Amino acid sequence: MRIAVVGAGAVGSLFGAGLARAGHSVLLVGRPALVAAVRDRGLLVLGSGEAVYHLDATSQIEFREPYPEAALLTVKTFDLESAAESVARALPRPVPLLLPQNGLGVERKASAALVRGGWNDPTPWSVRAVHSVPATLVAPGVVRVAGSGEVVLPDPAAAGPSAPRIELFRDLLRAAGFTVRTPLDFEREVWRKALVNAAINPLTAVLGVRNGELLVGETRTRALSLLTEARRAAQAAGFTFSEEEVVADFERVARATAQNRSSMLQDLDRGRPTEIDAISGEILRVASERGVDLPATRVIVDEVRRRVEERSRGPQPS
Repeated sequence: MRIAVVGAGAVGSLFGAGLARAGHSVLLVGRPALVAAVRDRGLLVLGSGEAVYHLDATSQIEFREPYPEAALLTVKTFDLESAAESVARALPRPVPLLLPQNGLGVERKASAALVRGGWNDPTPWSVRAVHSVPATLVAPGVVRVAGSGEVVLPDPAAAGPSAPRIELFRDLLRAAGFTVRTPLDFEREVWRKALVNAAINPLTAVLGVRNGELLVGETRTRALSLLTEARRAAQAAGFTFSEEEVVADFERVARATAQNRSSMLQDLDRGRPTEIDAISGEILRVASERGVDLPATRVIVDEVRRRVEERSRGPQPS
């Protein structure tokens, strides 16, 4: 099958490598430095099952015949709308499209952008996903896998017109070596992932630490404070989580990805935008609309935004 991975950073590259290993024709769409490295040396995946994958790569969202038969849109949330619109414009007809972004409100933003790009009804073609795949971009064309994770998709039996596309991505990703789960209450899973992200990502970014360092001491106390506030926002939005459940999720993910540097920390280090607005910012918005105050979350959001602004004024890493 011909598959385009649009946004071939750490996670997108890892998905592309797995799909290629499963026998599919994969096109990576990424930054020029990654494209040059993959064309020259191949994509190197470090960790368990270390290997080099020789894939097609381009830095432009432009497709020619034979067109991709499916696409994974693995850009960060701050690039989601522009990338989705470009994908829709680049294809003569819709194809199954996976949206594995962090945060809340992803489907709404992607759908509006796809319509602007020319897809009249994106809903049957778009598949939302959440994941905990711990990948780090070591250098252009070099990705390290630091631990284990899973991909969560909606249950096809409750998905209506998008069911065939969910089944397609479920089968593709499982064959590519990823653990895939399809719970009935998928929206709750989106919030569940957002809660863990809200506890781990912004704090590791501000402190400059790996995920596992949040399991002990004062850093754990701060992480649990953010987790508690995110849980309050979820409750206000109609999604109930026990304290025991969310703490267990936080500890499980932090342990499984203990050596991983969160994507928000990696983005901050590179002077790039972060997903703070899509994760903690959306949690703040939901809470504010329902009259719930989240002081610790507000402080960490302001701190991440301040650091992004400071680093964007300095020299930009390649």
